[in-house]
Amino acid sequence: MINIILCGGSGTRLWPLSRTMLPKQFVRLFNNRSLFQDTVLRNQPVCSSTFVVSNNEQFFLAVDQLDQLNKTDCHASLAMTDKGAQFLLEPVGRNTAPAIALACMALDSDDLVLVTTSDHLLKDQEAYESAVLEAKELAEQNNLVTFGIKPTYPEVGFGYIEANGNDVSSFKEKPDAETAQSYIAQGNYYWNSGMFCFKTGVFLAELKQYAPEMYQACQDAMPKDGCDNEIRIELDAMKAIPEDSIDYAVMEQSQKVKVVPCDMGWSDLGSFDALYDEVKQPGLDNAVLSRLEDSPEPICIDSKDNLIVARERQIALVDVEDLLVVDTSDAILISKKGSSQKVKAVVAQIKKQAPELSDIHRLAFRPWGSYEVLVNTEGYKVKRIIVKPGGRLSLQKHFHRNEHWIVVSGTATVTVDDKRCLVRPNESTYIKMGQTHRLENEGKIDLVMVEVQVGEYTGEDDIVRIEDVYGR
Repeated sequence: MINIILCGGSGTRLWPLSRTMLPKQFVRLFNNRSLFQDTVLRNQPVCSSTFVVSNNEQFFLAVDQLDQLNKTDCHASLAMTDKGAQFLLEPVGRNTAPAIALACMALDSDDLVLVTTSDHLLKDQEAYESAVLEAKELAEQNNLVTFGIKPTYPEVGFGYIEANGNDVSSFKEKPDAETAQSYIAQGNYYWNSGMFCFKTGVFLAELKQYAPEMYQACQDAMPKDGCDNEIRIELDAMKAIPEDSIDYAVMEQSQKVKVVPCDMGWSDLGSFDALYDEVKQPGLDNAVLSRLEDSPEPICIDSKDNLIVARERQIALVDVEDLLVVDTSDAILISKKGSSQKVKAVVAQIKKQAPELSDIHRLAFRPWGSYEVLVNTEGYKVKRIIVKPGGRLSLQKHFHRNEHWIVVSGTATVTVDDKRCLVRPNESTYIKMGQTHRLENEGKIDLVMVEVQVGEYTGEDDIVRIEDVYGR
C-alpha cells in the first residue's frame, strides 16, 4: 500500500507559529519532529512507500525533513521506494480532489493507496493500524473507504458522517452547536477525518463518472513523457482543473463508499485551543510548549489554564486565566481561549499591514539552507545565512539594495557578473545594486555568513532570478 500525503494548506489558524512558507505541518511541535514527519513514521508499518503531494515552495521542506528522518530514524527508509519518495508538485492548489486524482494517475490502476493529510495528530498507533487494516480489506473489495472519528465533544468546525456499521448513510456539513449536540446524542455520527483508502483505478473511475470535467482536465495536466519521482504540473494546466474537494466531487455521490469508525486519539490541531488540549498535562496549572531546548521557563503568578508557546524570551503571567500566549521572534499572539478561530481574521489584517509576517518567519528555510533576519530597520537589514554543502543560491540581482557578505565559517564560492572567487572566514565581498551574483557552498561543511543589505528597500521580493537550480 502507498501512502499519499497531502501537504497543501497554509495553516493560518496557527499563526504566528505557522506561516505560508513554513505551514503547521512542517513546524516542529512535539519531540522535535514535525506533524509531516510524524505522518511518515506513523504509516511505515502499514505502507511500503510514500507519495507526497505539495506545492513548489514546500517541496524542499518535505525533502529536507524526509532526509532528516533517514538520518535519525533507523526505520525511516521503509517510507521510501527504491528511488526515494515520489513527489507531485502543484504550482497552485485546486483542493483535494484534483490533488488525489493527479497522484493516482501517476500510479498503477490496481495500486492500493492510503490518503492522509500531513498535519493531523494521532496518539493511539495500535488503534490506527487496526483501522487501516479494516479499511484495506474494504478497499480490496473495490470500495472507497473513509475514516470516521468517534467524536468526543460537539465540534462545529468539522463535517460529520452518519454511519450504520461500515455503511455510510449520509455526509453532513459543519453543523451549528445544537445540531452537533444531537449528533453526539445519537451515537452513530462521526467526524469526517479527511483520510481515505482505495484502489487508484476505482477512485479514478468514480471521478470520471461524477466529475468528468475534472477527470479530463487532470488527465490533460499530467506530463506526457511518463512519470518519474518528481512530477511537476504546468501552471496553465493546473489552473484549468476545476477546484473541488474529494467529498463533494466523489464521496458524497458514489455508491461505493464505506466508512471505518475509529477512536485513535485524533486531532486536526486546527486551532490553538486544540493545541492546548494536547499540551496540557494533569497536575500542572498551565500548558507550556517550549519551541527551543533552552527556552526559559515561564513565570506564572496566580495564573492558570493558559497555553504558553515560548521561544527564547522570558514570559511572565500575573493574575490571568484562559489565555493563549504565543511568542515567536517577530510576532506575539494573545487571545482568549475559545476565540482562536478568529486568528484567521488576524492573518487577513496582517496581510494588508505587514505581508511578510504572514508569509515567513525571521528564520526562513530555503532549498539551499536557511537565513535568519537579525536586524530589519529603515535603510538596512542584517541576516545570518547558512548554506548547506552543495547548496547554491539562484543567479540573481537586486534593483534597490547593495549587499556586503562576511564569511564566518566555511568557504563561499561567489560569482559577481563574470568574476568568480573564493571567500574564506573573516573575508568579505561587496555586491553593488544591479550586479548579477550567486553564492555557492562547494565545501563539505556548512557555510555561515553575515549579509548586510543597504538600500531604500530591502524586501524579499526585490529579487530578479536569472537562473535557479531549484526551479523557483
